[in-house]
Amino acid sequence: MTLTLVQTDDVETCWAIRHAVFVVEQEVPADLEPDEHDKTDALHILASIDGTPIGTARVIPYGTTAKIGRVAVLASYRGQGIGAQLIHGCHHLAASTGATRTILGAQVVALSFYERLGYHRYGEVFNDAGIDHIMMERSL
Repeated sequence: MTLTLVQTDDVETCWAIRHAVFVVEQEVPADLEPDEHDKTDALHILASIDGTPIGTARVIPYGTTAKIGRVAVLASYRGQGIGAQLIHGCHHLAASTGATRTILGAQVVALSFYERLGYHRYGEVFNDAGIDHIMMERSL
């Protein structure tokens, strides 16, 4: 079993994974997923195992800051470190755009995951698509 991470223009495959995770599992309204960034300024990463797409994330560069988002791993592949690999891939991609810092809106239930990856929370909890989130940041 070989995990591969690649930057991709295959947004439709990324959307399919995100639909399964966010719309079907987490009941995010389908009209909120995808958004205007997907085909304009977002850089997408696709995770595959032996050629089968199983996870995705995106990076939106804003100068020296890059925003990581839409991190999704299909349910049957969770708990294997794939999410962490996706975040590390996002760090490399963000750094390649000149970013020295990453930010993200973490689901509150995933705070410990991001804290283990070096993220620190800031601001107040906010609701996005019916799910509590908090902003987090990390230097690259």
